[in-house]
Amino acid sequence: MSSQSSDLPKQMRCVIIEKKGAPFTATTRHVPSLKEGQVLVQVKACGVCGGDHVIKDGLMPNASYPRIPGHEVAGVVVAVGPNAKRWKVGDRVGRGWAGGHCFECLSCRKGLFVHCSGGHVTGLDSDGGMSEYMVAPWQSLLAIPAGMSFESAAPLTCAGVTTYNSIRNLKLSAGSWIGVQGVGGLGHLAVQFAAKMGYRVVVLTSSADKAKLAKELGAHHVVDTKGGAQATVGKVMELTGGEGLGAMVATSPSGRAMSDTIPTLGVNGMLLILGAGPDPITAPAGLMIHHARCIRGWMSGSPQDSEETLQFAQEFGVRVIAECFELEKAGEVYDKMNANQLRFRGVLFPNKDDIKKQ
Repeated sequence: MSSQSSDLPKQMRCVIIEKKGAPFTATTRHVPSLKEGQVLVQVKACGVCGGDHVIKDGLMPNASYPRIPGHEVAGVVVAVGPNAKRWKVGDRVGRGWAGGHCFECLSCRKGLFVHCSGGHVTGLDSDGGMSEYMVAPWQSLLAIPAGMSFESAAPLTCAGVTTYNSIRNLKLSAGSWIGVQGVGGLGHLAVQFAAKMGYRVVVLTSSADKAKLAKELGAHHVVDTKGGAQATVGKVMELTGGEGLGAMVATSPSGRAMSDTIPTLGVNGMLLILGAGPDPITAPAGLMIHHARCIRGWMSGSPQDSEETLQFAQEFGVRVIAECFELEKAGEVYDKMNANQLRFRGVLFPNKDDIKKQ
């Protein structure tokens, strides 16, 4: 049985990418109708993420055009289609990178829904949240906690779950040393999640301003990297009493910068890759064999992982530092993000009046 609000419009404002390499273009479209198992969400906020370059530049084979991008979505349910489970009109929901799963492939049968071989990626092969309204499979949505702002909720559905989910799956003992490389869109969240999980956090940065902020966010130590890679390794080893780090959470999109942190890792230490850069990571075999070090990448999480991320952030006071913009400024915000001019996430609002309420 389906249900919907009585005052839905026929048209909606949105941002589209017409083809590979095309700019973000503001336009209007018909509000989409619902199919079996789908939910219509009135978008309240949508984050701009580094992952948007995947659709902008056509970096994955399943990218299709024209496409409404945006995979950090927060909004309110306004219509529920036939056989769409769990949700009702009025529910506050989010949607992240994982845009729906099939329940049937091997990954789904193992509960690894974010790796579904037949699933969708929000804003890549199904329309995302840079729009007034968005259609979503019911299983792709997550509940937003009461009292959490849409400005905070949107970035947590991707940047948040990527950092929270990757760190909690390290399964290190409380009190272990964890490094965070870079204090930006991912890094400022990684510092907070790691500290609030009970780890001793060492931040690597060359910015005095970001060093101060890192301490405010919960970092126990900050290492100035301006002295070069060798000096940085020495400082980390001194701080940890020669033990080294249990993990380095690498958020800066530079393969070389990530590679330089490998010697900071202790026995069984892991380089955890969350940021993707154009240059390769270099890992000499001797460095990896010594101390049994390893490298691991991590991709966001399932809708349930995202829901747990928001719950943790709400309970433990994780701050999302973001700047708010009108929907039509998507291209400008994307360029600011790539130029490292945002502090630290950019969030779009279809209704500009909602910005004042955050």
